[in-house]
Amino acid sequence: MAEVYASDAAGESLLVRVLAANPSPMTAQGTNSYVIGTSDLAVIDPGPALVSHLDALDAVIAGRPVRAILVTHAHLDHAPAAAILARRTGGPVLAFGLLPADHAADAIGGGEGVDRAFRPDRALADGDTVSGTGWTLRALHTPGHMPDHLSFHWAETNTTFTGDTVMGWASTMISPPEGDLGAFYGSLDILEDLAARRFYPGHGATVDAPAERCQALRAHRRARTEAILAALPEAPTIPDLVRGIYAETPPALHGAAARNVLAHLLQLAKDGCVRADPAPGTRARWYLI
Repeated sequence: MAEVYASDAAGESLLVRVLAANPSPMTAQGTNSYVIGTSDLAVIDPGPALVSHLDALDAVIAGRPVRAILVTHAHLDHAPAAAILARRTGGPVLAFGLLPADHAADAIGGGEGVDRAFRPDRALADGDTVSGTGWTLRALHTPGHMPDHLSFHWAETNTTFTGDTVMGWASTMISPPEGDLGAFYGSLDILEDLAARRFYPGHGATVDAPAERCQALRAHRRARTEAILAALPEAPTIPDLVRGIYAETPPALHGAAARNVLAHLLQLAKDGCVRADPAPGTRARWYLI
């Protein structure tokens, strides 16, 4: 499904959202792919390799040159269509780079939904720009959800494509070792400091009060940390903490909640507030220091 989000002065579509048909508890209505430009284009997050979605992107592109296919991060709901779209359009795939093949650690799990086959044509560093007629996109390294996560600031409109770092419909999942709570806080600072007028997220509707949303996400995470510290003496395992803190969350989301709790505990361990027995991991018992 394609929807025009912005037009230029002549009434031509300048930004089109193409919604992928991959709804789930983790993706809201589906992945948002964005097509930017009029005469030459950028595509952000081509999404899953669904025939219907690729055909919808083709219809919006309509034979126009694609200067760049940008991927915010290498998750299966964002990256797999990139290589197919590159073959169809000739546009290069640009992203932060490759994840280490052995990034996930046995003791703490992780690696949910990572597209290990993803290979960008060119790596983008923090601050790199990509441009076409009427658009300039600046890459911002915004890890926390994933270590390779990029956001893209559209200079001409003072708006930012935030991928899964900031969404309006839910807070992002932070699943170690790819997810890192401390890095997430740093990314919120980066995005809030942009003073953008709107965020275009990887899932859900636009965020029209970006600074307030960053502040709310930061406060939400800090409240979770306080809840974990308060519950830990009587609930020393991750399943115990999930049952208590996420009692009103649907059971289908408890797995994701457990990954978020682990991220908080690992950050608390870094900060010297808790310790794990026998070692940090999903089966450990956690104690206040």
